[in-house]
Amino acid sequence: MSSFDIFTIGDVTTDAFIKLFDDDAKLIEGKDGMQWIAMPFGTKLPFDFSDIVPAAGNAGNASISFVRLGLKSALVSNVGNDAQGREIIATLEDNDVFTDFVRINRGKVSNYNYVLWYKEERTILIKHEEYDYRWPRFSRRDIPRWVYFSSISKNALEYHDEIAEWLEDNPTVHLAFQPGTFQLRAGVKRLKHIYARSSILLLNREEAAFVSGGDINDIHDLLDKLHALGPQVVVITDGPKGAYASDGMKRLFMPPYPDPKPPYERTGAGDAFSTTFVAAAAKGLSLEEALRWAPINSMSVVQYTGSHDGLLTERELLKYLHKAPRDYRPKML
Repeated sequence: MSSFDIFTIGDVTTDAFIKLFDDDAKLIEGKDGMQWIAMPFGTKLPFDFSDIVPAAGNAGNASISFVRLGLKSALVSNVGNDAQGREIIATLEDNDVFTDFVRINRGKVSNYNYVLWYKEERTILIKHEEYDYRWPRFSRRDIPRWVYFSSISKNALEYHDEIAEWLEDNPTVHLAFQPGTFQLRAGVKRLKHIYARSSILLLNREEAAFVSGGDINDIHDLLDKLHALGPQVVVITDGPKGAYASDGMKRLFMPPYPDPKPPYERTGAGDAFSTTFVAAAAKGLSLEEALRWAPINSMSVVQYTGSHDGLLTERELLKYLHKAPRDYRPKML
């Protein structure tokens, strides 16, 4: 029997939140419909407060989320040989994440993001350090039942090949893939083995259109084209509108869980949804039940600063599920 339920693979970072005053910035809508944050240029701008969250980023968030939901979780990642790297590892260990597969890179610094927090939304300034990515050697006892692969540096393309080869050698391991910025830019052709090997592929609606080349306004077209890449289950999130999932036979829409109060800060909401869906699948729950679980954790995370404080335990999540409205259930498309 394996020592682990799941490996989380990807870059880990420290998030430095900077809370802007609502009156000192504004949103401007561009010609393409995208919103831009605007602040006075060439001046000193006061801010409300700052907050530091170590062990963040998709992979850090995921590894902690899996533990909270009762899975034995290990992180496969890289940090620098600096104070931030030591703090990241300490934070993970405080959250019962196994860290022996986190490689400390001599002469390198750890990833550090700046999060501009305006109203309830955030704009994240990211920088992935260039580590010497190497896939570890694992004993047979370490091989997990699941792997969750997410955001990683643009210089790690060959690392994807190592992971793909390892997955080929371990066909019983399920892969959940939530591509990050640089993985999306690498393109489907370069990462075709990862997409094809995925038991679950998780994207937001804009990412789904970018990856598939499908019509962003036609959910069926997006699902058709994403399934053609090979994944068994496709999940497409659509922000506060809800989410969609397909296993190739049935297609479902899931509404969001009702917010108890307006969102405080949205960082980590997508990670909370994706990891909770995967955790439910790893526990053997159906597509319908996984869809009912996932929005609850997302709802909880946006009530707190950062991506960790609002993550629920399985017991806490089931309490919310027990008191959910009657119409809180998936609907067939």
